[in-house]
Amino acid sequence: MTTENPSLYFKRHIFFCLNERKNGEASCAQHDAQAAFDHCKNRIKQLGLAGPGQVRVNKAGCLDRCAGGPVAVVYPEGTWYSYVDQADIDEIVDSHLAKGQVVTRLLTPEHLGR
Repeated sequence: MTTENPSLYFKRHIFFCLNERKNGEASCAQHDAQAAFDHCKNRIKQLGLAGPGQVRVNKAGCLDRCAGGPVAVVYPEGTWYSYVDQADIDEIVDSHLAKGQVVTRLLTPEHLGR
C-alpha cells in the first residue's frame, strides 16, 4: 500500500478513453487509443509500477472530453491528458505515474468537452 494515503488501494489510476462512436462523431478510438492503452500497460509492468499501492491502468468508455481526444485521466489528482504518440505516453508514465510530476505540455485544455 502507498504511504501517502494508506486507504488508497492504488496510488494512481490512469483511465484511457477507448470509446468508438458509430455515428461518425469524433471519438478517441479513431486516434488509436487502444494502442496507447496497451503501450502504457506494458510500460507500467516493465518498470515494476503495477499492482496494489502503485499504478493501475484501466480502459474507459466515453469520458466526455472528445474534443481533446484522445484523452486519459489520472486519479486521484483528476489530471486530464491529451496525447499524440507513444513518446507522450512514456512521458506521462515517467513523470506523473512514477514521480507524481504533472506533464503540463500534455494537459487537456479545461474548456474542451464533448
